[in-house]
Amino acid sequence: MLTTAPPCSHFVLLLCVGRYALSWMRMNYYRPFAQFCYRFAFISAAATYGIVVYKTWRARQKTGAKQPGGPLGYLSDENIQYLLMAAVWLFMPQYPLALLPYGIYSVFHVATYVRANLIPTIIPPQKLSPPAGASPNAKPQYAQHPAAEALGTFVKRYYDASMSMVANLEILLWFRLLLAAIFFQRRSWILLALYTAFLRARFAQSSHVQTSFSQLEARIDNLVGAQGTPPAARQAWDAVKGAARQFYGMTDVNKYANGAAAPKKTS
Repeated sequence: MLTTAPPCSHFVLLLCVGRYALSWMRMNYYRPFAQFCYRFAFISAAATYGIVVYKTWRARQKTGAKQPGGPLGYLSDENIQYLLMAAVWLFMPQYPLALLPYGIYSVFHVATYVRANLIPTIIPPQKLSPPAGASPNAKPQYAQHPAAEALGTFVKRYYDASMSMVANLEILLWFRLLLAAIFFQRRSWILLALYTAFLRARFAQSSHVQTSFSQLEARIDNLVGAQGTPPAARQAWDAVKGAARQFYGMTDVNKYANGAAAPKKTS
């Protein structure tokens, strides 16, 4: 999900996530400065996605284009989804796991900006000598700095794997919230409901989230299908899958958005 957004906000988000991670590893993440880093990371995330949403809205206003699907169509915009979720995390109790997806996205945003803008500005590409016999009107070729090439290779090589990691983290976070709700931790049921809606929207759009759920289902199917598994466990798993599919059908936004399907994303 490489969107156009100010790189400074992504950089600040990474600084906050890194500083908070140090506090978490030292088990003092409830100290005032650690809490400040946690909250400010989500302020940076909300600012980042808010600017992207505003730019998209302004572009539609200039061209007179309407949002597909009407008002519900806005909920299919992944930038709006992450903006709303950042605002939720900002005012909810701390869940360190919630920072990681935003941090991973910001790594690729910063890497892409540094490769495409910062390095060429500081160290302009070197013009290559044309090969012998080349046409005088041929377009000149330029060689990028090795650091820019390395960043480009990094983004291409690890982007898909990182998006799969984000999908797994978002699913893991749902189970973390479910555990918190079972023990009736503060605001956990409200947060679980909001995050379930967010994850449902991500499932509708992201092929990585769909793949992660499919892999999780296959693993559990193998576990409960093994010999010696009590029939009650298999029945319980079948009931969970049935309830999940029923929930999926009941919450299909496309039914209520004039039949306009949201485009699938690869993030």
